[in-house]
Amino acid sequence: MSRLKRTVEFKLEVVNHFFHTNDGQRRTAAIYGIDQGHVRLWANLYKRHGIQCLEKQRLNLSAEEKEAIILYKRKNHLSTRQAAEHFNIHAINTITAWEKLYDEGGLQALTPLKLGRPPVMKPIKPIASINKKDADLSKDDLLQQLAYLRAEVDYLKKLGSLSSAKAQISSKEKSRLIIELRHIHCLSSLLTAARMARSTFYYWYSHSNSDKYSNEKRLIQTLYHQHKGRYGYRRITSTLRRKGYLLNHKTVQKLMQQLKLTSLIRRKKYQSYKGAYGKAAPNILKRQFTATRPNQKWVTDVTEFYVNGKKLYLSPILDLYNGEIIAWQTSDRPHQHMVIKMFKSACEKLKPTDTVVLHSDQGWQYQLQSYQHLLQQNDVKQSMSRKGNCLDNAVMENFFGHLKSELFYLEKFESIDQLKRSVDEYIHYYNHERIKMKLGGLSPVEYRTQSLFAA
Repeated sequence: MSRLKRTVEFKLEVVNHFFHTNDGQRRTAAIYGIDQGHVRLWANLYKRHGIQCLEKQRLNLSAEEKEAIILYKRKNHLSTRQAAEHFNIHAINTITAWEKLYDEGGLQALTPLKLGRPPVMKPIKPIASINKKDADLSKDDLLQQLAYLRAEVDYLKKLGSLSSAKAQISSKEKSRLIIELRHIHCLSSLLTAARMARSTFYYWYSHSNSDKYSNEKRLIQTLYHQHKGRYGYRRITSTLRRKGYLLNHKTVQKLMQQLKLTSLIRRKKYQSYKGAYGKAAPNILKRQFTATRPNQKWVTDVTEFYVNGKKLYLSPILDLYNGEIIAWQTSDRPHQHMVIKMFKSACEKLKPTDTVVLHSDQGWQYQLQSYQHLLQQNDVKQSMSRKGNCLDNAVMENFFGHLKSELFYLEKFESIDQLKRSVDEYIHYYNHERIKMKLGGLSPVEYRTQSLFAA
């Protein structure tokens, strides 16, 4: 784009044509011979900030202001273009350059550099040779010499660890030492201490094999081990976005492959159907696994664990609104009292206006007359899967699959009591911490709490 096309008058003409004609961004760009991105940027800037935003811009922002822009962009999950439009920054690549500097060197790396050549560092004289003239040095000169001495000491320490094994240090190795110390000391002081030309340093710096995803890789490893290998690349991606790292899920998948991190492989699920034992209820749910409010549709089932010749049975109730386990009971036998106690615990969360459908398979516990009478007393409609059809209760089976693959098959349990404590801990983790992609990257409790505030 020529300089004539960067004037305020030209930009205003482009914007007016775009807003007052039926020509879109592509057609407008073709008419004026400019890039389509400039049409979009100028139009959005004019719409947000007015005509003054089209004037030639001279950015003179402090390091703190640049940091604030970067943090705002990441916190609100904005693209680089959206951030530029919000803060009236014409050069979009400027924000990208700031982010790269900030990730490498923090706030200090965003400090604007002074124009011109850096001042030549004067050789430091030993304390014994300081004369009266040197004692009259200004405070700035003394601070400058002190900064250089500190940089030289740190550089020589690192250099000593290399020189003990090698007779001669190459320029490439010297530049690597400078890069390691650059976030602590001034580059000019380090170059003087290393006796290296600035052009030589930048040559090796541009040819260094630095990993631009080093910070993201460390965070991915932390999240993976924090969740004990239960998160795959999609949940890792969602969690990274909540922390301000806008990475594509394919990039996260590639990084996890490089780190050799894979989510757990789901084991074969336990089949618990044993036939009909009494009166079965109709299938009211009919695989409609979505709910518009809490306490509208519940599902339940019983699963079995086997540890050192002993068994533990788990009976939970799951709310289809947000996938939260609202009540559960464990027992060494699948008796009727376990199911009844679990149901009474869930009923404590019901409001007088709630009408609930409770769906289960055709297990013998759910067909007993005493259990069905208890449901009627609490105005809960009973629904049952068709005979031998586990897909009618797929959501509950899915939860059991997560529980066993992420807990039971992952750890070795020595006793039933140990397993029972771990199951209680996992259900709390599942409700409060484990995010679900269909809930927008929120945990079940976070989703329910957010919906209550929205209402």
